[in-house]
Amino acid sequence: MDRMIFINLPTQDLAASDAFYSGLGFQKNADFSNEMASSWMITQTSWIMILSQEFYTTFLRNGDTPAYGGGGREVLNAISGESRAEVDEFAARALAHGGTIYREATEEMPGMYSVAFLDPDGHEWEVGWMDMSAFGAAASE
Repeated sequence: MDRMIFINLPTQDLAASDAFYSGLGFQKNADFSNEMASSWMITQTSWIMILSQEFYTTFLRNGDTPAYGGGGREVLNAISGESRAEVDEFAARALAHGGTIYREATEEMPGMYSVAFLDPDGHEWEVGWMDMSAFGAAASE
């Protein structure tokens, strides 16, 4: 069996988060969603768990608190896109559903095109596409 990953993120507004992740095109799993949490499938083995601040806090210890928005960033959630066009589509959907662009879409390295955006709570997401032929050409030089 393939390992699964569950990205757990706190939210201050579950309805706004639901609208955002639905707008990105992810599938909600009603079996693991309620008034305190929403479960969103990215792939069969990758899931996002959006937890109300109160529920998220029950998993924390040592006086830790949920983190939102700017300042230090502990994690960059990155997923692959199937094409440059899909990267741009993710950015447009993020903007249309309550997100903000954190880093404009660009090809920072030959063959690597990506965009970064923030969800309504300020959690950073990156969607990137890699042109594998660009890596083959660079490796042979």
